[in-house]
Amino acid sequence: MPTSSAPRHRGKLPAHYASIVMPLVLSVLMTFVISGVSTLLSLGLTPAFFATWPSAWAISWLVAFPTLLMVLPLVRRIVAILVHQPPSK
Repeated sequence: MPTSSAPRHRGKLPAHYASIVMPLVLSVLMTFVISGVSTLLSLGLTPAFFATWPSAWAISWLVAFPTLLMVLPLVRRIVAILVHQPPSK
């Protein structure tokens, strides 16, 4: 039975997945809130709101997730230009 020197964290993904998981979670949460607000403002708190919101969220997530994957490197560069980074120790 081979042993690994690196500790395994049960139920957690390896760190190299962070570049996909972060935009995935961000896109799910942001599109959920924004599509809900937009649908609520358009339809009001009616039965049509509850029927429409899930599809509005799904469509907005399908656009948001790949968009985040594409623009995140640019956003990181812009943030690096605008924010002072302390020297590393």
